Amino acid sequence: MTALALPRLVLCDLDGTLADSIPDLAYASQCMARDLNLPIPTLEHIRCWVGNGMERLVKRVLTREMQAEPDVQLLQQAIALFQQHYTLCNGEHSVTYKGVNEGLEWLAAQGVELACVTNKPEAFTLPLLEALALEKYFTLIVGGDTLSNKKPDPQPLLHCMTHFAKKPSETVMLGDSKNDVQAARAAKIPVVCVSYGYNHGESIALSQPDVIIDSMTELATIFNQNQHYTMA
Repeated sequence: MTALALPRLVLCDLDGTLADSIPDLAYASQCMARDLNLPIPTLEHIRCWVGNGMERLVKRVLTREMQAEPDVQLLQQAIALFQQHYTLCNGEHSVTYKGVNEGLEWLAAQGVELACVTNKPEAFTLPLLEALALEKYFTLIVGGDTLSNKKPDPQPLLHCMTHFAKKPSETVMLGDSKNDVQAARAAKIPVVCVSYGYNHGESIALSQPDVIIDSMTELATIFNQNQHYTMA
């Protein structure tokens, strides 16, 4: 397995990396579709459609296509319905992946700063982290609407590095999708991806992250504890 120097800052994705939130997202999507008399998406539909933010997920439920644009008025109505349903169920059926707490505890014990960087809107990110008792690990939380751009744009990652005064060479992105890989490459930081997450049905290996792990317990193996990044 490829070894990386121990970073001083790790930026963690949420959905598909730390938490399996598909059950709640699917429930809200199904309720929204039912309200609009549209075909009901399956759990597997939602698993393939998540990863680019709430609005894009709603668009995919409406059009059943990855990049199609629905009627503007229908989209506004659908977003309101989705938000209503998701607010009620957010965190109810979501679970933390096995090994996540151990991995975060290990990073914290090494003195690594932790930030959560997700495309999920802030209003849903904070309640989910709290429901899963994960908020205690993160000094900074950046949602999909915190800044003007979200992943795969590098802005959220660069924002975190500025906040913690860390160089790209001291930072690592931890995610599950090609959005995380693309954002990390644009920010010029290494990226570690989990094999179990959401990536539109594609193997994350196709996006060529620096390291792929099956569990966050493997972080203690891939990071060299005797070497911190020192490059400019």
